Amino acid sequence: MPGPLEISARDVQQLIDAGEVLHLIDVREPNEFAICKIEGAALLPMRSVPSQLQELEAKAATGPLVVFCHHGVRSLNVVHWLREQGVENCSSMAGGIDAWSAMVDPSVPRY
Repeated sequence: MPGPLEISARDVQQLIDAGEVLHLIDVREPNEFAICKIEGAALLPMRSVPSQLQELEAKAATGPLVVFCHHGVRSLNVVHWLREQGVENCSSMAGGIDAWSAMVDPSVPRY
């Protein structure tokens, strides 16, 4: 059964704090990742997602994928695409890393 299409940054932090297995997938570009990142997140620029479908399917089998970008637009597109490919265990982090910085970890720079 698919999870929610979007999940809040606070809910992601609560899952991490509860010890839930989840996979943070950052679909921003490398230059954005160089500015700021969420510890433990894997960088997978949006354009490279199709070539990594099998890897993402394997990760989704072990825990939900939490996909994020800067503000949540690209990640929502990626989640829609993944679900069309049959990868249902994925959600977009609403508001992206900007929301993470504002609501969860102010030490993450905003840009």
